[in-house]
Amino acid sequence: MILTQESTITLRKLGNSDLMLTPLGLGCWQFSSGKGPVGKYWSVLPPEEVLKIVHISLEGGINWFDTAEVYGRGESERMLAYALNASNSPAAESAYIATKWWPILRTAGSITSTIDERIQLLDHRTIHLYQVHQPYSFSSVASEMNAMAKLVNQGKIKHVGVSNFSARRMREADRVLREHGLRLASNQVKYNLLDRAIEHNGILDTAKELGVAIIAYSPLEQGILSGKFHKDTSLVKAITGIRKWSPSFRASKLLRSRPLIDVLDQLAVKYEASPSQIALNWLIHANGETVFAIPGASKVRHAEENVKAMRFTLTSGEIAEISSASKRVLEHN
Repeated sequence: MILTQESTITLRKLGNSDLMLTPLGLGCWQFSSGKGPVGKYWSVLPPEEVLKIVHISLEGGINWFDTAEVYGRGESERMLAYALNASNSPAAESAYIATKWWPILRTAGSITSTIDERIQLLDHRTIHLYQVHQPYSFSSVASEMNAMAKLVNQGKIKHVGVSNFSARRMREADRVLREHGLRLASNQVKYNLLDRAIEHNGILDTAKELGVAIIAYSPLEQGILSGKFHKDTSLVKAITGIRKWSPSFRASKLLRSRPLIDVLDQLAVKYEASPSQIALNWLIHANGETVFAIPGASKVRHAEENVKAMRFTLTSGEIAEISSASKRVLEHN
């Protein structure tokens, strides 16, 4: 049996930081409890379900969690802290936390003025990675990074990251942080087998040049890469919330991506895995140790799947085969 629970998970350094993380973290957007405009994207999860998901992730070896201020207006942060505190896993105490500052209609001054709220909602757990969630604010990149550096110097955060930054903005953020004796740790962007834009717009190349980690969100394209919607289109109609309006769920899109799903299915048989696990494994190995990923989990079985995706490694030939199948799909989109 190639896929085993006993297989060890190798930690890797997150970019220019000293954080040693598992290649997969748990994305916590779905812990928003339906609050706020962004939180309504997912169905409400009861606290006991959140606890189970976090506990299984910890027990399976995942050692970091990614949340954000805008996820339910802090509700995701609060629920994550609750679950870590309530879990009886020995790994809960040493779990790493990444969260994000929401910049829209704000200035860099709110980075420092709102940090105590982040700390309080996280029940005073260490913020190991604090990220600017979007490149849009009333302030410059330099002002934002100067504010982030101040928080590092105050001991309120450990490392600085960004999200959805272009190659140019990423380079500017790192330049400013260097003036404070710091480095940019990561850029969190959308990246998966059905969205490989960062390979062509300079983001991935710049990240490798600067030693910045890529944290891939939406690594399964909202579940499309699981193949379940291709095999049972009635599941599309069952989707609730804003998510159901995503273009990815259109019948024409599903038809075009079916050849890629077929390749994932074939390799899933070999590894006694699922198509989702094959897609995640490709993501964290196709670019050396540059790319991390943060799949979410709205069900316990999703958390179990995430953990198992790190317990095997595709061969270079298999990675190339998947890459080719993915490119053929994208050429026709």
